[in-house]
Amino acid sequence: MRVMLLGATGTIGAATARALLHQGHEVVCLLRPRQGPNALAASQTIQHQLAGAQVRWIDPCDATAVLRDGFAGPQFDVLVSCMASRTGLPADAWRVDHQAHVQVLEAAKRSGVGQVVLLSAMCVQKPMLAFQQAKLAFEQALMASGLTYSIVRPTAFFKSLSGQLQRVKQGQAFLLFGDGQGTACKPISDDDLADFMVSCITDNSKHNRILPIGGPGPAITPRQQGEKLFALMGLPIRFKSVPVALLDLIIGVLSVLGKLIPAAANKAELARIGRYYATESMLVWNPDTQRYDADATPSHGTQTLFEAYAQWIHTDSAPERGDHAVF
Repeated sequence: MRVMLLGATGTIGAATARALLHQGHEVVCLLRPRQGPNALAASQTIQHQLAGAQVRWIDPCDATAVLRDGFAGPQFDVLVSCMASRTGLPADAWRVDHQAHVQVLEAAKRSGVGQVVLLSAMCVQKPMLAFQQAKLAFEQALMASGLTYSIVRPTAFFKSLSGQLQRVKQGQAFLLFGDGQGTACKPISDDDLADFMVSCITDNSKHNRILPIGGPGPAITPRQQGEKLFALMGLPIRFKSVPVALLDLIIGVLSVLGKLIPAAANKAELARIGRYYATESMLVWNPDTQRYDADATPSHGTQTLFEAYAQWIHTDSAPERGDHAVF
């Protein structure tokens, strides 16, 4: 099929591009033009990383350009989106997670696209943050569009759970919120998630559904993640507990300052995001029991987080987290 892919410069988007090409699809990646003095070098690097796919340098937030130039040429069959706001801050989230997606969806409909596969997030089950509301708003727009859709809500990504590897390597304690056993997740690798995303195109059982998905194996807690890191490195276990109340204090102070200083308001929102992930599990939420349910969280793939830990430790190749760094 002919596939338009959004968000191909992210690690999951790049993995999805590879999976699409491996399955024999024709892939066109819609990417925001690079800016700054190194724009040409960055563009060439991206072109190399997405070898086999066509790249169109068009800002998804530019509705006119998306329709006129993005969907130009032979008709596309499927729109796949791995695009997301970089920070999760309210303005960025509503511009990218919602508005840009709405504009691309409208252009896709007008161009004859019949199917959309969307990468969303498990955390929208309990929306408390701006970026979750923005994602949910677009999910609703997609479901009302009349197009065949698959909304994929993955649990934690390997990259998001790599942040403390260097701390442990350097002999520092592994940070926990509370006792580190109050939350859990079923992490899924980029390649396994990409495989699941691509399967949504041809698997009719995944059409017109919201699809929570995790990786293989049982759910794991932050404490178990730390214990495994220490074991893999042959180091004595050292944990340091950070009280959630400290996050609440930070949020409160920054919220007050944010009424006068915009930068403080942004930091307060980032702290709220950090608090959310420190206190909520990335598993399917059961509204009847009011509990997260690991058994109800589907699994897919073969790669485990602990296998990734072992590889990163021995090859010094932990992923760069960029705007998603917490520690």
